[in-house]
Amino acid sequence: MRADSLTLFTMPPGTPFLERLAQALVADSSLGGRFQGSPALADFTILLPTRRAVRALGDAFLRAGDGAAMLLPSIRALGDVDEEELVLDPAGLGVEALDLPPAMPALERQLRLARMIAAESGDGEVRALALAADLGRFLDMVLTEGADMGALAALVPQEFADHWQITLDFLKVLTARWPEELERLGFMEQAERRNRLLRAQATAWRNAPPAGPVIAAGSTGSIPATAELLRVVTHLPRGAVVLPGLDLDLDEESWNAIGDPATASHPQYGMKKLLGHLRATRADVEPWPGTARSAGAAARARFLSEALRPAETTEKWLSRLAALKEQAPEGLAGLSMIEAPGERDEAGAIALLMREVLETPGRTAALVTPDRKLARRVAMELRRWNVEVNDSGGEPLRNTAPVAFLRLVAQMVAEDFAPVPLLACLKHPLAAAGSEPGAFRAEVRMLEKWLLRGPRPAPGIEGLRAAIRSLSEVAARRGGGTAGPAARLENLIAKIESCATPLIEAMNELGEASRFVLAHIAAAERFAATAQEQGPERLWKGEAGEAASAFIRELIEAAPCFGTLDPGAYVFFFDEIAGARVLRPRWGAHPRLFIWGPLEARLQHADRMILGGLNEGTWPAEANIDPWLNRPMRAAMGLEPPERRIGLSAHDFAEGAAAPEAILMRALKVEGAPTVASRWWLRLESIRSGVEAAAVENTNHWWQWAHNLDKPEKVLDPVRPRPAPQLSSRPDRLSVTEIETLIRDPYAIYAKKILKLPVLDPLDADIAAAERGTIIHEALERFVDAFPDRMPDEAFDKLIAIGEEVFAGAIGRPGVAAFWWPRFQRIARWIVEHEREEREGLRRAVAEAKGEIEIGALARPVTLVGKADRIDMRDDGTVDIVDYKTGALPSVKQVEIGLAPQLPLEAAIAARGGFRTKAPENAPIPEAKTRRMVYLRLSGGETAGEMRVVPDPGGALAEDTYAWLVDLLRQYEDENTPYLSRPRPMFWGRYGDYDHLARVKEWSSAGDDGE
Repeated sequence: MRADSLTLFTMPPGTPFLERLAQALVADSSLGGRFQGSPALADFTILLPTRRAVRALGDAFLRAGDGAAMLLPSIRALGDVDEEELVLDPAGLGVEALDLPPAMPALERQLRLARMIAAESGDGEVRALALAADLGRFLDMVLTEGADMGALAALVPQEFADHWQITLDFLKVLTARWPEELERLGFMEQAERRNRLLRAQATAWRNAPPAGPVIAAGSTGSIPATAELLRVVTHLPRGAVVLPGLDLDLDEESWNAIGDPATASHPQYGMKKLLGHLRATRADVEPWPGTARSAGAAARARFLSEALRPAETTEKWLSRLAALKEQAPEGLAGLSMIEAPGERDEAGAIALLMREVLETPGRTAALVTPDRKLARRVAMELRRWNVEVNDSGGEPLRNTAPVAFLRLVAQMVAEDFAPVPLLACLKHPLAAAGSEPGAFRAEVRMLEKWLLRGPRPAPGIEGLRAAIRSLSEVAARRGGGTAGPAARLENLIAKIESCATPLIEAMNELGEASRFVLAHIAAAERFAATAQEQGPERLWKGEAGEAASAFIRELIEAAPCFGTLDPGAYVFFFDEIAGARVLRPRWGAHPRLFIWGPLEARLQHADRMILGGLNEGTWPAEANIDPWLNRPMRAAMGLEPPERRIGLSAHDFAEGAAAPEAILMRALKVEGAPTVASRWWLRLESIRSGVEAAAVENTNHWWQWAHNLDKPEKVLDPVRPRPAPQLSSRPDRLSVTEIETLIRDPYAIYAKKILKLPVLDPLDADIAAAERGTIIHEALERFVDAFPDRMPDEAFDKLIAIGEEVFAGAIGRPGVAAFWWPRFQRIARWIVEHEREEREGLRRAVAEAKGEIEIGALARPVTLVGKADRIDMRDDGTVDIVDYKTGALPSVKQVEIGLAPQLPLEAAIAARGGFRTKAPENAPIPEAKTRRMVYLRLSGGETAGEMRVVPDPGGALAEDTYAWLVDLLRQYEDENTPYLSRPRPMFWGRYGDYDHLARVKEWSSAGDDGE
């Protein structure tokens, strides 16, 4: 075949490719006589790179024909590396091509490869899933580029480092075992099948050219099999190839420098390789009819060509600056470069630029970026104007409601109904368990309040039931009634058990992966059911439900090939597989605004093209070496260098930047870290500064406007809250521990006593934080009750026996047996030794004595209550007030100055005869002065116990503290006295329960911290 028989066209960068293609064919289907006869439009076969381009060209034909009815050409996708199926006319392909085995489904391939990798490495199949996905992508790359997998065996391992030798041995999975597996199963690789079909089509057309015209448009021929088909099309009697964005402005020296692998990052690298494969030169390429460039478009193309020229010829910039200066006003008109301070400002500016387009009827705008985070930010910003944008990248399927719910169901069962995963699942909008969703949610909140706040219940459904029984027992001992809540909770847990039973039973033992999947779906559908709707109807409803259903159907079909699975690994198995799926909405998006990835943007056009995320490492992405082959290995196998991907990205960038209105965007910082501008940005900036192009306007106001959208009209300085309720609402009953809170953080008293806001225990609370004090207090209380006056023989053994009884209710909790029981044993030994000395002169010890007195010297009497851990009545008529602490102790100074008033106030109650012994005796303890106040710190650590004594002979400290309290309460009788937040936080490092309500972090950071 001679070069002069070629029919090659190109459309300059920035040309609306599909629009011009459709317009030319509608206006003159013979293309000015280039096709023999006068073919009808319906006679054409048009080959495009992707299915997205196929759909877009159909729309372009409708616009070109002004919406009139017409018979469209046969438009088909060549199928590039991202396509899952090739669609070509089978006529003439031959029996051999049509008898090709089917392609193995992608998910089945990943599961089978994972099983092989696990067998090869000895690792678990689930951990091999991610590795199998990478290995599959490597296999696709090798087959797509037409390399021979057998060449791997020809690589000499001894020439490479040890870890590469290990990799080559590992890749024998692909060269030896995998082909045998495919043949055994009757499958072939998708990429290989596509290559064979493309070659078969090329052979068929070479031997028997089709009767109608054939146009292959928009392909760069990056797949060798595609390039071979394009070569055949160029030689068909009625065939033509339309190249996208061939640079006809680049000088010959620079053009000749392209082609070496070192220049693979140049945007014209792929185009030159394709022309070489077609045995053509740039001189053989004509402009597509109707694509004559305006002066501005031609100048823009020359600017971009100069900016992106090969590094080997950049010295020509100096000699070409004079010519570029003349063309600067036209070439840079419509081109803007915006640097935003951060990614939020960048997204806001882009959203504002897209929203502004809607003010002009018919205008369109598109954001082109490979940065998925930026795309999502822009889509969210546009929602402030109720604009839903068509994001071609879609949404990760794992984030959609149905798949997120499936993940939560699996996590809940896998973690034995632990509080956090249990509530996360049951509070999901799809959870109803056969009830009305609103009523079910109320029951779940009750479950949270009664059972899940505080220490974790024992594992499983039985653990939840045991927690209900324990709750009922505690309530019965305290004289409370929980019959109603307990019955409702039992009913709820029965529902949960009924729904989760299939998955619970499946996870009891090692089993087939398919069994876990089926049980998982059965449980999720039961949980999703309501009183009116069946579970499948709710779970698989809508676009997201349909996509999730398709994914689950594929998983059910592929799971049997994975084999057995450990129950504990199922959640990771499901999560790993679901993580690779994407949901792309089909409808409901705005018809004039788009978000495209670089691949989706190829051949498409909008009136305003915004190229976002132009930072090095994002666009272009880093040319990372894959984990399988280093550069010498790739070269030995005939694979393209990693920079080839940068070249394709550069071509996409040049196409977008050549648009009549192009806006280039980047953020100076991403996630707080400084960024480096994209190499194309820097080159274009260098050319622009070299020609002193003042014509480029300052467009930073866009991100400033976006920033101002969220700027409030007035900024209020945060101030410390000063609630001052009326006297009748103020508390008239306070405990001695609440007095310290009243001193240090009155706002907490206001929230608790006046607003009646209870503090909820944390979910899944640590046993050490939630119960250690209670357990130790109860054990010592029982010991003192049993031996109130003297120490018994074998006191240590008796205390340990009491401790065993107290710990029995909590010993099954994680951490108790391993951590706190050994500590209690050390505490018990220290207590026994301490008591032998302290009980000298002791008449009687009273544990957990409750006290109460009325402070009548006030306009509105206040009742002061307290409970002393222990009161030691001495032979001399005095008492010691003892307090057990498992945490830090207050200093003697803090007690003396009133910042820790608990024990002095208990001493004041004792001095007024306010204490009584426990029921059933409930006898008053005689009035007595306090000799001393004793803190016992019981940590059970290296120092098991510590005693800190605050002496108070004659009770002077107690009376001074009491008098100070009366003065404080008189102040709060004044309705102008506010309940301030944290006025005295010194020596009080803990975070208050109500600090979030008082917005402490806001006003304290503004300087009003009160310290």
